[in-house]
Amino acid sequence: MPEGHSVHRIARQFERNFVGRPVSASSPQGRFADGAAVISGRETVAARAVGKQMFLGFEDDLWLRVHLGMYGAWDFAGEILVDPTIASANGRMGQTNQRGTVLPADGDEPVFDVAGENSLASIGAPRRARGHVRMSEQTTGLGDDDEWPPPVVGQVRLRLMTVDTCADLRGPTTCALQTPDEMHTTIAGLGPDPLVDGDAGEERFTAVVRRKPTPIGLLLMDQSVVSGIGNVYRAEMLFRARLDPHTPGRDLPEETVRGLWRDWAYLLPIGVETGQMLTMDGLDADALRRAMANRADRHWVYHRAGLPCRVCGTAIVLEEMASRKLYWCPGCQR
Repeated sequence: MPEGHSVHRIARQFERNFVGRPVSASSPQGRFADGAAVISGRETVAARAVGKQMFLGFEDDLWLRVHLGMYGAWDFAGEILVDPTIASANGRMGQTNQRGTVLPADGDEPVFDVAGENSLASIGAPRRARGHVRMSEQTTGLGDDDEWPPPVVGQVRLRLMTVDTCADLRGPTTCALQTPDEMHTTIAGLGPDPLVDGDAGEERFTAVVRRKPTPIGLLLMDQSVVSGIGNVYRAEMLFRARLDPHTPGRDLPEETVRGLWRDWAYLLPIGVETGQMLTMDGLDADALRRAMANRADRHWVYHRAGLPCRVCGTAIVLEEMASRKLYWCPGCQR
């Protein structure tokens, strides 16, 4: 499942490429045909992300709510303007960076991610992308050999198109039209997001966690407590705080809880900018390049079951917590 940084990245692409433009909408799969008919011909007026949910606003107070869930993905094709705050150029946004991430010291030379996040393969379940999908800082449109509109590939729930840009949605958990009241009710049920709620989010998160008997390892995954954290960020944040995942929230000191929020507020923008869930600090240039290229070099504990802890040497444990995989170090996190 994509975590919050990916959904913010997608919302930024919609903001730059769709907001202010009328769209044609269709549902090649047929499962969203009625909703697509309502949207089609309307101007896109807003794009926003809150945690793992994205909301696209259209004329006449219509909102499209999309939650990608475990298998959802957006594919972009055509003429793409990339948000300048996003460091990589890519087509399908999400889990495999085939176009690479450009680091500040690299100039125009990309670092390619061989197995991780962010781009032509998907934002969720990895998939092969067709060759016509491309993104750059400012493309000039499709090449002579590309079809326009691009052919429909697979089960496309919703296709949104402007004159120059196409976005295809596949496999979402939720794709639904909402009124403004319904949209605000959805958001009100979500926990705070550092990129949306700022300092007020810290107060809300701290108050909720400190009254809960629930283990902190579960609370960080509860989207009504805090928005956007998934398996990777949960494991890494707990390690960075040296916290036992089984500690009840109400047993944690206030400063520890505030520290978790501030760490999320620190890590989330890094993920949005780079497209990678980079959780290791203080990397030199070579280590940073390795981390951008390989997930195995960018995390403390995630996907390291049985391997020695990078700090204390204890074997990293993998257990199930509420049917989700949890990686942690019994040596450091106690």
